[in-house]
Amino acid sequence: MVPSTESTVVREVLDNGLRLLTETMPHVRSVTIGVWLTRGSRHESDDRSGIAHFVEHMLFKGTDTRSAEDIAQAIDCIGGQLDAFTAKEYASYYIKVLDEHLPLAVDLLSDIVRRPAFVAEEVEREKKVILEEIKMVEDTPDDLVHELFTQHFWEGHPLARPILGSPETVEALNRETVARYFGGAYVASNIIISAAGNVEHAQVRDLVHRAFGDLPSAAESFGEVAPTVSPQVVTRTKELEQSHLCIGTNSFAQSHEDRYVSYILNTVLGGSMSSRLFQNIREKRGLAYSVFSGLSAYRDAGNITIYAGCANEAVGEVIDLCVEELKALKRTPVADAELRRAKDHLKGSLMLSLENTASRMSHMARQEIYFDRHFGLDETLRGVEAVTSEDVQRVATELFSNGSLAATVLGPRVPELSSARLDLN
Repeated sequence: MVPSTESTVVREVLDNGLRLLTETMPHVRSVTIGVWLTRGSRHESDDRSGIAHFVEHMLFKGTDTRSAEDIAQAIDCIGGQLDAFTAKEYASYYIKVLDEHLPLAVDLLSDIVRRPAFVAEEVEREKKVILEEIKMVEDTPDDLVHELFTQHFWEGHPLARPILGSPETVEALNRETVARYFGGAYVASNIIISAAGNVEHAQVRDLVHRAFGDLPSAAESFGEVAPTVSPQVVTRTKELEQSHLCIGTNSFAQSHEDRYVSYILNTVLGGSMSSRLFQNIREKRGLAYSVFSGLSAYRDAGNITIYAGCANEAVGEVIDLCVEELKALKRTPVADAELRRAKDHLKGSLMLSLENTASRMSHMARQEIYFDRHFGLDETLRGVEAVTSEDVQRVATELFSNGSLAATVLGPRVPELSSARLDLN
């Protein structure tokens, strides 16, 4: 008999509105605990673009009681792992430690996210670091072409802006603006604490209550407006050894009822080594070393994009082949064997990804952010298994409509591209 993949997840809301999630995994000796902020780059004003990411950096530069070196030594002394990231709709700070060191992990996290020093000299120093990080994207063409695509795909909307901000907005930051943003965003109603590993919920609750129970609950209101898409062809000349291209169209929001269908569609199109794009463009024709498709999904929007890096003279042919694959998904139902392979790939990847405490912790937090509830792995697997060939063809027809495709090409000799080349009829 196959054992159930379900486990016990406990959700509790503290009096101040902070949400606490725990998953007990008694077969491991580690625990990962994370503080998740339900504010990201889309919640910034245009003139403060990049401030969420900047605050993430600053929280590691010292607190009222610990220097940056003290924080690093405290983690190193117990063999733990401390990290953080900022995304479009949230930010996360998390620590992985042996279960016996959970009290120290909570103490460190609460110190970092509640009592940052924001020393003026450190703010100025970190601005230089982030300006170098922005330059690094400019020098990494496969990252840059995705940034350019997103900026034009949702032009004029906060989702279009780079998470890092621009050199101008980063240069304009100072201690006062950073501290003001922190005070308005890092409040209990915007915070989720998620822990997975060899823990008991009552133990975590007691630690979190002591460390975060008096956190203010009032949050600044923020009205989210869904983006609109104006598909366009964008080219940029840059001295590179090859050309990089992104082609994409609108897709579904995180909680859309057809999200499982879109996962399967993406897997068939370019989400695996046996996918159509990889086999037809790389393996059969040798036109690209890297070619794949991917889904980006947010609270109220999403897109599906194809990326390829190819020789400059192959750009037109690669675009034509990509468009042809999109048309094929509309015209012909996916064969049973290909559908089965895509489902098994998705299910296997998901189950393997959830075998450690860090991924379990992240999975719980993201479900809370987008669904306000936890659903087990078995529910997700059933959703994947229920997808039919007709579903894939229906969604492909809906998403790959004529006039929906946008394209961005980055390279040394970018050919003239007309929108007619992206015709999906």
